[in-house]
Amino acid sequence: MSTQKPNPQKIAAELALGALELHGPLITTLARAFKESGFTLALVGGPVRDAILGRLGNDLDFTTNARPADSSKILKRWGDSIWETGAAFGTIAAKSGDVTIEVTTYRSESYDRDSRKPEVNFGDSIEGDLSRRDFTVNAMALELTGDTPVFIDLFDGAGDLAKKILRTPGSAQTSFSDDPLRMMRAARFVAQLNFSVDPEIIVAINEMSGRLSIISSERIREELIKTLMSQNPRLGLQLLVETGLAAIFLPELPKLKLEIDEHHHHKDVYEHTLTVLEQAIAHEERLGGPNLTIRLAALMHDIGKPRTRELIPGGGVSFHHHEVVGAKMTKKRLVELRFDSKTVDEVSNLVFLHLRFHGYGGGEWTDSAVRRYIRDAGDLLNHLHVLTRADCTTRNQRKADQLARTYDSLEKRIEELKAQEELDRIRPDLDGQQIMEILGIKPSRLVGQAYDYLLELRMERGPLGEADATKELLAWASDKELGRSQ
Repeated sequence: MSTQKPNPQKIAAELALGALELHGPLITTLARAFKESGFTLALVGGPVRDAILGRLGNDLDFTTNARPADSSKILKRWGDSIWETGAAFGTIAAKSGDVTIEVTTYRSESYDRDSRKPEVNFGDSIEGDLSRRDFTVNAMALELTGDTPVFIDLFDGAGDLAKKILRTPGSAQTSFSDDPLRMMRAARFVAQLNFSVDPEIIVAINEMSGRLSIISSERIREELIKTLMSQNPRLGLQLLVETGLAAIFLPELPKLKLEIDEHHHHKDVYEHTLTVLEQAIAHEERLGGPNLTIRLAALMHDIGKPRTRELIPGGGVSFHHHEVVGAKMTKKRLVELRFDSKTVDEVSNLVFLHLRFHGYGGGEWTDSAVRRYIRDAGDLLNHLHVLTRADCTTRNQRKADQLARTYDSLEKRIEELKAQEELDRIRPDLDGQQIMEILGIKPSRLVGQAYDYLLELRMERGPLGEADATKELLAWASDKELGRSQ
């Protein structure tokens, strides 16, 4: 009895066609619209890959021999709305119901040696279009305008998908020279798909990592975000570090690979960082699901250590104030990567605060200390909870359990004080207008000083009430020789 090996292309075609039933009527009407206008249309790239994997979403990519102006005319009749911002690159986007599509003219593109913008040339065949794509698993297509759908797989993408390996359709060197950002996409797909990487790709990235410098910060940022927000970012980050790519756009990460002193008195900071990231992800349900801010904070929380590393006489190592240095480094790096100001501020603040819990030893937290912890964290309190818990990577289970119990106690204290004192809206017992009226002064820096003084009292002693706060304010003013005489 002979056994016949399964055909990956046949299996892939059946899976892809089955998944397309989710959007059957929509895709059918779209294909008919292009066919009736005399053009071809094929589902291509990531959606075909995802259809085979059984996770086809509502964002679909198509390729066609129609030029952008022709695609635009067809899509205006077909969709609810269209976007032509990518027309210069051959792409017209449209939306119908909950489904967003992009239709791109067959093309080939490459970068000049020193240019950040690709040169785009439109093609006439789907074969040429597929040959220019980044990886074989993204170079499969379903031609939809024939009598029946035709699965096209010129580079055995289905086989590579089955083997869970990333390869390029042609030589990796040519592919990455055409678009250096594809080197970062390799890391992203490794993290998203849990794939291994063809050795030719590793060699090419090692040789060509410097080419990434011609890519804009915005495009690099988007690939970093996609890698971080994947199911297994550790795999992608490791590839970025090991091939030298990270040294181009995030040099702080490979620098965490510190030499461990001869007595091994500190842990591997790089491995610790990747573990903290994984543990933060495990706690993300507290933040409502996948969260970019906490993942960036986990990645960056110890980047100040290399700059603050000092050997201690007699053995050991210290990293005094690495959270302060790290917060400044984080802000600088995220600004250079063109992250928005809110993300920059939130992540750098979390890096600055990540050691605050450990400053209270075994949990000797006064009410004043708890209030300050809440105030300093502000809207990031839950993020700080997640980061602090994730930052415990000790293999000593007794120590880990003790830290967890101590933080449990702190969180309980926080909730109790918040309930008693409305600490989410913490402010002095007197506002600025009241301060000016009581002291008989006009708006000035003195009002701010008085406000800060009363806020410190509020932090230290809890709610005072207006009467006691007025007495304290007058005593403070008397010490400074202020009052209504002014």
